[in-house]
Amino acid sequence: MTASADITILPIASEHIEGFHKALDTVAREREYLTMLEAFPLEETRAFVLGMIAKGNPQFVAVAGSDVVGWCDISRHTFPSHAHAGHLGMGIIPTYRGMGLGRRLIETTLQAARNVGIERVELSVHADNSRAIALYERVGFVREGLARRSVCIDGRYKDAIHMALIYQ
Repeated sequence: MTASADITILPIASEHIEGFHKALDTVAREREYLTMLEAFPLEETRAFVLGMIAKGNPQFVAVAGSDVVGWCDISRHTFPSHAHAGHLGMGIIPTYRGMGLGRRLIETTLQAARNVGIERVELSVHADNSRAIALYERVGFVREGLARRSVCIDGRYKDAIHMALIYQ
C-alpha cells in the first residue's frame, strides 16, 4: 500500500476521466456510502467531468501512480439565487481509506471553492457513516438537518444528515 504522502492531489483533467469513473463505480458498488449504486456510463461521466472543468467547478482526484484512488468535487448550483453555493461529493476506494487522504482532498477542494467565490458548501451524508461525519465536522461543516429514511438500499433504509460550511 502506498503512503498518503505518495499520493498526489490534482485538479481533474481529461486523462483522469476513466480512472475517476472506475473509482466512482468501485465506491458506488459497495452499496454503503453513496446514493448511486453504480457509476453512470463512461460517456455520461466524461460529460460530467468536462462540464465541471468548463464551468470552473472545483474537482480534484487523488492519484497513486497512474490510478485514481479518490475524488472530491463541488458542483455550483445553477439557479442565480443559489449560485453562491455548491454541493460536495467525494469518495475514496477501500484500500486507501484511513490514511488522511479524505482530509487532504476535502481541504484542497474547499480552498479551490473559496478561490472561485463559492460561499456555502452543502452535502448529505448517510447518518451511519460516522467516519465521514467526523471528517466533515473537523473541516468546519455543521449539521443542518436530518432526512429520515432518505435512502433505501437493498431494502435497508438510511437517514441522511444535511451539513453545510459557510465562509464568513
